[in-house]
Amino acid sequence: MGKIIAVVNQKGGVGKTTSCINLCCALSESGCRTLLCDMDPQGNSTSGMGVDKNSVYPTIYDVVIGGADPEKAIISTPYGYVMPSNKALSGAGVELVGISEREFCLRKALSKIKSSYDYIIIDCPPSLELLTVNGLCAADTLLVPVQCEYFALEGLSDLLTTLKIIKKRLNPALEIEGVLLTMYDGRTNLSLQVAEEVKKYFKAKVFRTVIPRNVRLSEAPSYGKPAIVYDRSSRGSRAYTELAEEIIKNNKEV
Repeated sequence: MGKIIAVVNQKGGVGKTTSCINLCCALSESGCRTLLCDMDPQGNSTSGMGVDKNSVYPTIYDVVIGGADPEKAIISTPYGYVMPSNKALSGAGVELVGISEREFCLRKALSKIKSSYDYIIIDCPPSLELLTVNGLCAADTLLVPVQCEYFALEGLSDLLTTLKIIKKRLNPALEIEGVLLTMYDGRTNLSLQVAEEVKKYFKAKVFRTVIPRNVRLSEAPSYGKPAIVYDRSSRGSRAYTELAEEIIKNNKEV
């Protein structure tokens, strides 16, 4: 049985989608059968994996809202498997309101394919809305990217409050896979201070791997490739490879 990891932070610009794309690729290269499930209406994970988000059908919208077969929505890429998204998903939050057990639509869909994968990575929207709640209810664990800047710390308290509510009411088994420090610049006192604060609060839940500020991570999506493929030798690529190794090791120990 595979493991479902939701990558979530309601604050935008923290490296969430970049982490999804490169983690999926790195896990795939490590021999793990990995699916990237794009729950963000912007569809950036989809295009970042080399899939044209404007010409795909069915998408995750058709699976979650229309009841389409999830197997038929999965696309094989050189970097892993993708369940794509596009702007059709942007209205799904409103449509879900009228659906029975609306928080569990994604969980029901993924339960049909979970056993076919070692890891399913969910890229959640940068907001705490029904699409994100679906990701949290479908997941076994959360991976939380935290940008090494002051405002990132403020947003964490809102996320932790949401996590407590989800655990209490909807998904009691949900745990934190790990907190990932992103956009880290060891030359600045701020990065060092944020890292220290996050480690003080989350302790062993903070990944040893830290994602540095790296221009290659920003360039890669415009080529429709993970940075790991675009420039394997870059610091950012090496960091995501190390993160995949750390996640595999942690799950073997469990």
